[in-house]
Amino acid sequence: MTRVIVADDSFIVREGVLEILGAGSGIQVVGTCGDLDALLAGVEAERPDVVITDIRMPPSNTDEGIQAAAELRKTHPRLGVVVLSQYSDPGFVLALLESGSDGRAYLLKERVHDLVQLTSAVETVAAGGSVIDPKIVEVLVAARARGGSSPLAELTERERDVLREIAQGKSNIAIAESLRLSKRAVEKHTHSIFTKLGLANAEEVSRRVKATLLFLADGQETTTHRGK
Repeated sequence: MTRVIVADDSFIVREGVLEILGAGSGIQVVGTCGDLDALLAGVEAERPDVVITDIRMPPSNTDEGIQAAAELRKTHPRLGVVVLSQYSDPGFVLALLESGSDGRAYLLKERVHDLVQLTSAVETVAAGGSVIDPKIVEVLVAARARGGSSPLAELTERERDVLREIAQGKSNIAIAESLRLSKRAVEKHTHSIFTKLGLANAEEVSRRVKATLLFLADGQETTTHRGK
């Protein structure tokens, strides 16, 4: 069973998620809470496999879901996080994936009623993968997908290998070790990737995240990448 904690300041939303997950199999909700502090305390007490969290909760009702994901990356690196949001602002996705895309999902709240999508997101992040809502991906890749062709089409096979590693949140040193390349070779490939994807002038963290999103969007399942 995949153990899950649900965090949302709306009682109705929490109960709705509980009912939906209860209709499936293989997922056990071990706790619910309505604010950031209660969520972090719940994780310590219950040790879940996945957290499903609203993006905005008390105390500030700004980006508590993103804050929780960042904190849990440090304290519980193997814990999956599914962020639910009514906002299609790509900025929230970039912030969520800033420390790596593995074990992270960003879904619009309209997906909550879809048992298949919600349970799939939970199972994917539990396995170390990533899920990005299709509408968010559309916003991020539209400018670079002109003419119906993928912006990844120009990448060489080796560059695709490197991009796949980037999408797992790995550093250049980790990529070099994984692919048995020199650090210099990895730097050369990443520079080429960012140039071909039109990201050469973006800041380092932002362009790695955007490259990851492009990779996820180009996969067989369009928006899902399974990691570990």
